[in-house]
Amino acid sequence: MPPTLEARAPAPATTRGAGHRLASLTVRGKDRPGIVAAVGSVLGEHGANIVSLDQYSDDPLGGAFFQRTVFGLDHLTAVLPAIEDGLRRRLAADFELEFALRDLSVPQRVAIFASKSDHCLLDLLWRHRRGQLPVTVAMVISNHPDTAEEVRSFGIPFFHVPSCGPDKSAAEAEHLRLLRGNVDFVVLARYMQILSADLIEQLGVPIINIHHSFLPAFVGAGPYARAKERGVKLVGATAHYVTADLDEGPIIEQDVVRISHADSAADLRRRGADVERAVLTRAVQWHSEDRVLRHGNHTIVFA
Repeated sequence: MPPTLEARAPAPATTRGAGHRLASLTVRGKDRPGIVAAVGSVLGEHGANIVSLDQYSDDPLGGAFFQRTVFGLDHLTAVLPAIEDGLRRRLAADFELEFALRDLSVPQRVAIFASKSDHCLLDLLWRHRRGQLPVTVAMVISNHPDTAEEVRSFGIPFFHVPSCGPDKSAAEAEHLRLLRGNVDFVVLARYMQILSADLIEQLGVPIINIHHSFLPAFVGAGPYARAKERGVKLVGATAHYVTADLDEGPIIEQDVVRISHADSAADLRRRGADVERAVLTRAVQWHSEDRVLRHGNHTIVFA
């Protein structure tokens, strides 16, 4: 029998008893006076308490405006539709802004893709089990069976979907069968396969990838060995959203660590793996908390 896709949600975010929950509101559009006041007015009409508010404008004189607000409210589920209606009337109609409203006590569902390298995969699962990532891990999909037992030890469904050769249509059809309706976003935790543009479009949810920051200078196999030969002084990692253009999607997070001539290629791989884990964790957490707003081919991150 295949494993089921039962949700294992962390405890709801609360601040004042069982009925008090937190919600996130993200707003984007053309900057103009009165936006922040309008948001505060709608939330205040319903007795919401603003816990945090971050905003950014790339040009105060008619540029692009972005805002993330977290607010708390008793009986949030019952009141949220009225808040959404009020925001639609004030923000969409009066200011022509787009907005997204979400109950933060309902974690986003994520599928993790992995291959043989398990450092990013197991780090995410460990942090999830300890309550450090506000997500529900719906499943792990891998093109190799190597990590099946370790994944299942976390109580997470594992699916082995082989993907080899130029024709990946059968594998991608299975991916879509497993994912559709079951996940809100996907994480590629060192998944060493390229997703087709057709799969990305049909899946229709954000996809986060992690890779070493040697691209494009050390693209392909054995990047750390070639970086050692070149005498690099920094190694790092980049987490970004996946688009049809390979490794060209909007960057969410990056980091580096200094190395020296005395470090071997194995040292570089080990230290690079540490950075990859940290960078991917931050990207997944920020995305799951609605802190990342995409704008063209870059991001605004309210970290």
